[in-house]
Amino acid sequence: MKFVTMLVGGLAFTLAACAPSAAPQQADGAVMPPTLFVANKRGNTLSKVDLATGKEVLRLPSCTNPHELATSPDGRHVALACYGGTSIDIFLTDSLERVASIDLGENARPHGIVWHANGNLYATAEGRQSVFWIRDPLSEARQVFESGTGKQGSHMLAVSPDGRIAWTTDLGSRTVTRVDLVTRRAPMSVTVGEEPEGIALSPDGTTLWVSARGSNQAFALDPQTMELRETVATGRFPLRIAVRPQGDVAVTSDLQDGSLTVIDTATAKVIRTVAVSSPAEAEARFQVTILWSDDGSKIYVAETASDTVAEVDYASGKVLRRLIVGDGGDGMAILP
Repeated sequence: MKFVTMLVGGLAFTLAACAPSAAPQQADGAVMPPTLFVANKRGNTLSKVDLATGKEVLRLPSCTNPHELATSPDGRHVALACYGGTSIDIFLTDSLERVASIDLGENARPHGIVWHANGNLYATAEGRQSVFWIRDPLSEARQVFESGTGKQGSHMLAVSPDGRIAWTTDLGSRTVTRVDLVTRRAPMSVTVGEEPEGIALSPDGTTLWVSARGSNQAFALDPQTMELRETVATGRFPLRIAVRPQGDVAVTSDLQDGSLTVIDTATAKVIRTVAVSSPAEAEARFQVTILWSDDGSKIYVAETASDTVAEVDYASGKVLRRLIVGDGGDGMAILP
């Protein structure tokens, strides 16, 4: 167990509630069109896709082996976890100009990332077995706090609505860990399936959903006690899980099937399976990250091997189009 505080400063325990943001704007004040950002992990680049046209409008160098992404509450910035290095890099959403690079220390290997409505950044550091909390990330006076998980492969991340608690999936330890970022109490870990990786918190914060790629299962946990509530069989190799903004369903990205398993969150039952690609195509596509549109009408599916993102209509289950991105598109973030 380790707790490290970097850039020591006062720690405010109460986080102010944030008012809903206005439509994202560019630096010149123009309203940003619906936009998808994609981290291309083999190309070491960042792509920007105009969702109105489906065209990639910009692709620029990012960092080594970039993975997960998160957009700022005001839509002006996108943060990138540099898994091949030690930093969280921040870019302007209109130009993809890098405006900050926050180093997390030796062997950090940051992966999961959340840009919270409170304005703070949260990220896992797999190489350090920890979670970072970055207050005021765009300020020179930013404060960086590190809390250890004590587990191997702390990979993906969910954060509570009040920003006080984080949960990680720990691939190497076969666990899910609850980290109290404010009181610094010892983390709580439970064993969940084989190779738990995907994680998502329900919009109301009452259920933690986890997908375990090695056992082809999804799990519903109590986020406070970490008690297992439900176990659901999914498609093969459910690498990610994402809850619809409306909270009615959770969806897993089943890499080996090229499909999505749709789970009713009220009953914890599978209600349908969506074929994004055929089983024969699954290896050639290699679908990884999934992301809901802001209104819950579409699911974006990163197909890492084919350098595409499939746009899926949730109601019909049909693939509407495939968006061309960079080499090895994986992590995604969206502006409505």
